[in-house]
Amino acid sequence: MQHLRMMNSPVDINPENYQMTGEPVVNQLRKLKDLAGVFQDQECFEGMDPEQTAYTVQAWFPVAEGTSGGLFFGASTIYPGKVGNEYFMTKGHFHAQSDRAEFYWGVEGEGMLILMDRNRKTWAEKVYPGSLHYIGGEIAHRLANTGNEKLVVGACWPSDAGHDYQEIAKNGFSARLLEMNGEPMLF
Repeated sequence: MQHLRMMNSPVDINPENYQMTGEPVVNQLRKLKDLAGVFQDQECFEGMDPEQTAYTVQAWFPVAEGTSGGLFFGASTIYPGKVGNEYFMTKGHFHAQSDRAEFYWGVEGEGMLILMDRNRKTWAEKVYPGSLHYIGGEIAHRLANTGNEKLVVGACWPSDAGHDYQEIAKNGFSARLLEMNGEPMLF
């Protein structure tokens, strides 16, 4: 970096749809086929289009993964839909550096942030435009879209946090968020 140089940010966020642009932005697409084993109703899941988009993730990694003291920034967009009576959701994870915390904030749509501690106690917080969520260390987390439009959620987390998807893939969450009588309920 040159002394006294003035430049633009390498990443822009569109304030209307929260889409990030710029060369360092990483885009991930998760289709239903990528969520095998996540949903309770396997028969319904197997009858759905495996190419249907469930969610997307955009992220900016301005420092190398594992850098102590760095931050990553991203946004997840979970599409509306259900497998049986279970809402479309992200895979969910703990952090590999399990004591690392994270912030989520609601941008668009409505949903739930499903949280679970190491003792498998599970609870959820409503996500809506303007909601702010602190996810402490040792807490697994996943997002579910409970509405009829896209759920967009911003996130900021330590660059040395990492992701542990395996524990959730193996053991799942201790509760499921299901639609019952038109309302989301944890069971």
